[in-house]
Amino acid sequence: MREIVFYRTDNGKCYIEDFLDSLSGKEAQKVAWVFKLIEEFEIVPERYFKKLVNTEDIWEVRVAGRDKTYRILGFFDGNKIVVLNHAFIKKTRKTPKRNIEIAENRKRDYMRRK
Repeated sequence: MREIVFYRTDNGKCYIEDFLDSLSGKEAQKVAWVFKLIEEFEIVPERYFKKLVNTEDIWEVRVAGRDKTYRILGFFDGNKIVVLNHAFIKKTRKTPKRNIEIAENRKRDYMRRK
C-alpha cells in the first residue's frame, strides 16, 4: 500500500538510519513494527501515524517504548511514498516546534532536489 523511504542529504547522510542505529534491538524492532503497520494498512490508528496540524503537511510516526516515546517525522511524496526525515525522543506533551521546523526544512530540500 505505502512505501517508507528515508530522506538523505545531498552528501548521503541519513538521519533516520543514524537514529535507528542508536536504538537497542528491542526498540528498533518496535519501530520496525510500526513502519510495517504504516506500509501495509490503508487506515493506521492515530496512536501510530498522525498528520500534525499547522505544519507543511508533516506526519508523525509515533512509537511508545517501554520508558521512552519516539517520534519520527516525515511527509508524503505523492500518495503512496512516506519520506521520513527527522527522529527524536519525545520528552514533552507537544511536539517541539524546532523538531517540526527541521522536518519542514528537510522536506523543502527533498522537493527542491527531486
